Amino acid sequence: NPETYDQLVVSQEIIGEGAPYLQEGMACMLSVHEGNPIAIELPARAVFEIVDTEPTVKGQTASSSYKPALASNGVRIMIPPYMSAGERIVVDTATGEYIRRAD
Repeated sequence: NPETYDQLVVSQEIIGEGAPYLQEGMACMLSVHEGNPIAIELPARAVFEIVDTEPTVKGQTASSSYKPALASNGVRIMIPPYMSAGERIVVDTATGEYIRRAD
């Protein structure tokens, strides 16, 4: 709680598939019933760095295909072929899909 700094422990069962998208300092909505967490809602988007991907092949930049990349959260994400390791991307936390390059 950002106002009282109270902390609740949330189980992996409640976080579910959203766990890789949690980041330190991220503001999430936590639903609580009688003091027990029952659901968590992550922000719609999160920013991650590409840590590994295939090299860009000349001529691929005009293609609409995507290539696999490993993001800093450990999740494989399909990104445009012109992107490379070290770039930051915005990811949809609900689907795990690439949205755009981060500013």
